[in-house]
Amino acid sequence: MRPRRAAFARLAAHPAMPRPIQATIHARALQHNLERVRESAPDARVWAVVKANAYGHGIERVFDALRGADGFAFIDLAEGQRLRALGWRGPLLLLEGVFEPRDLELCSRLNIWHAVHCDAQIDWLGQHKTHAPHRVFLKMNSGMNRLGFPPERYRAAWARLDALPQVDEISLMTHFSDADTARGIAHQLAVFTEATRDLPGERSVCNSAAILRHGHEDGARLDWVRAGVMLYGASPDHPGHSASDWRLQPAMTLSSRILGVQQLRAGDTVGYGSRFTADAAMRIGIVACGYADGYPRHCGTGTPVLVDGVRTRTLGRVSMDMLCVDLTPVPQAGIGSAVTLWGRAANGQWLSIDEVAQAGGTIGYELMCALAQRVPVVVDGQ
Repeated sequence: MRPRRAAFARLAAHPAMPRPIQATIHARALQHNLERVRESAPDARVWAVVKANAYGHGIERVFDALRGADGFAFIDLAEGQRLRALGWRGPLLLLEGVFEPRDLELCSRLNIWHAVHCDAQIDWLGQHKTHAPHRVFLKMNSGMNRLGFPPERYRAAWARLDALPQVDEISLMTHFSDADTARGIAHQLAVFTEATRDLPGERSVCNSAAILRHGHEDGARLDWVRAGVMLYGASPDHPGHSASDWRLQPAMTLSSRILGVQQLRAGDTVGYGSRFTADAAMRIGIVACGYADGYPRHCGTGTPVLVDGVRTRTLGRVSMDMLCVDLTPVPQAGIGSAVTLWGRAANGQWLSIDEVAQAGGTIGYELMCALAQRVPVVVDGQ
């Protein structure tokens, strides 16, 4: 065998170790969080919201853990196709409705219920040829001012749908703008209640923040609740409440390892732009994680991180593939030490994704959804 071919053969027999970063999806945490939904809204059926590929966790990865929900809700028909392919035969809800008339055919074929929020969608239904009438969720704009019919036009929209042979059952829905703030939901709930008075149909109003903060209130739970970010272990009203305040468990851990160590002297700087200057001698660790992995670049010095399960901080600017951490609280740490960027460490300590997001001026939702494709993902059933 030629020397070059022999070298390639040796490499093939001993493949290189992958980069140490990894995301872990915790199935039991998802199940626990679903139970928290039921505890908070015991009389309601639960939509498990899996839009944005299950908030970055992966529909296929979370499906088994969340199949105890009463239905799945999403915004992309392809997500509905994936759920049917996984064997789900229960209710599916397209939260923003169809985007063009031909989408109605797929809704018919896959038995997908869908929102109706504008006149065009009613027009399309009226022109649609189907053997199976559609279940629709008529959406009211009760103050969010995104999608939905205004209260004064809601009954007319309901009457139009009710007259269509293409429509079977009409459910009633709205979305709260301030469920996560002191303003609350009372003002919108009053508008919705008045505008739907005496209209038949099941009702759905509560998102994650409303489930946790207002699920006990009369008129809030109704027939269906829509659980989104709380299923994935983040708080819908952070920093007012943490995930642990709501007894939620993190469903995603982003972990890596230290790949290098530097000894700084007083006056030494760290990273691009020299954003951190050491005021005394210190050890720092270089972690295999950067903004190309989905870690927020805007997280500056002081962002919390766990090294060997011990809480410490990042230093300087996040790079594409690396970030730096302060090893002062963990003097025993070195090359190969475990780093938890968010989620659960091996020693049982955990770091909320909401804390990391807050340091980057954003919310946990964005970090989940921004996990990069190059990061390997595994599912942990424990």
